[in-house]
Amino acid sequence: MSDLAQARRFSGPAIAALLLIFTGIPIAISFVRMGQIPLGALPPDAVKFTAVPFGHFFHAAGGAVFGILGPLQFSRALRGRFGRLHRWLGRVFVLAGLALGLTSLRLVFQFPDAGTWILVTARLVMGAALLGALVVGLRAALLRYLARHRAWMIRAYAIGMGAATIALVMFPIFIITGAPLEGYVSDLAFVGSWVINITIGEWVIRRWP
Repeated sequence: MSDLAQARRFSGPAIAALLLIFTGIPIAISFVRMGQIPLGALPPDAVKFTAVPFGHFFHAAGGAVFGILGPLQFSRALRGRFGRLHRWLGRVFVLAGLALGLTSLRLVFQFPDAGTWILVTARLVMGAALLGALVVGLRAALLRYLARHRAWMIRAYAIGMGAATIALVMFPIFIITGAPLEGYVSDLAFVGSWVINITIGEWVIRRWP
């Protein structure tokens, strides 16, 4: 099969479905948080965020919208047949990503003891990287550099959905042991999830003409 045929198969509806399944856990958690925050029903491990309800809410909302729209925006069918819709959803996608990145940085500074120095540093770096990727990708779109635009939006999505990879690791462990990972082991798993996502994102960019 030629590279072009592989790219067409890879960029079809199947990739959108796979991405939505992959990101399903963090998206679902985000929607749950959006309901818990105004009701004051946060679980014990998230009660501290009641000090910043708006920041926490917009973080959850941004993550949910960003996670859902990403697979749709990467669909060749949407771009090819519904270009105007793709552009409007792209604006919402960027705004959701900016909300996710900015609230991430804000929460890190407001709760610097939410993890070891490894996780705090990683969150700062990834939050800034998400914002940078979105800005570069948006500028490329405005200049009609579409390949560059697509590449940087894929990078942004890979960074923003780091929680999806860690959920696939931690959720089964929690189900089996009844206790989440903690300390340096947990934080290294978080960092590893970003590394995995970024690596996969770069592979996709190079395989997608």
